[in-house]
Amino acid sequence: MSQEEHHRVHRVGWLRAAVLGANDGIVSTSSLIIGVAAAQSTQENVLLAGAAGLVAGAMSMAAGEYVSVSSQADTERADLELEKRALEQDYDLEKDELANIYVNRGLEPELAGEVAHQLMEHDALAAHARDEIGISHKVNAQPVQAAWSSAATFTIGAALPLIVAWLVTGASQIWAVAVASLFCLAFLGGLAARAGGAPILIGAVRVTFWGALAMALTAQVGRMFGIAA
Repeated sequence: MSQEEHHRVHRVGWLRAAVLGANDGIVSTSSLIIGVAAAQSTQENVLLAGAAGLVAGAMSMAAGEYVSVSSQADTERADLELEKRALEQDYDLEKDELANIYVNRGLEPELAGEVAHQLMEHDALAAHARDEIGISHKVNAQPVQAAWSSAATFTIGAALPLIVAWLVTGASQIWAVAVASLFCLAFLGGLAARAGGAPILIGAVRVTFWGALAMALTAQVGRMFGIAA
């Protein structure tokens, strides 16, 4: 009895966008809040800066992901059109080209030719897209999905330090935001690593490190402007 294997490659598109969005939401908003708070700003100004950062960041993430992934999708479509024309102009040459790919992967020439023949009889364009160009329907570019995923996860990530800043005021606000954000970053990094099949500790540490560095730098900038004021 065969057992179906559950691979993680189909998660690459949405996982990358989701992790990037949530991570950026936590890091950028918590750093912004910490920087403004370190400049001895009022509670209202801290919350206003955090809320503005949330909205601007979510829109920026959505637009950036949409443009980036749309460019990838345009490239994929252009390659498919080029391959489609090549199949129409010289089908046999394209079949030989596909067979050579399989030979280079370890098949005997006769078997490679038969595999190429059968796959092209079934769906010639799909066979060349997958094995010659490297385009698969499971991991192809999806701009709208990436944009919405990034914007939504950025908003969720940014809301966490903003809520902490709203609940905690005074001298302990900076530390409360920093600790809560770093905890969330560690959890996010571990969760993303687990979903992608990577070591959980490494995923948590690398995300937390860069988040801590960003918060420390913006805190220093805030103190500089606070002293200058």
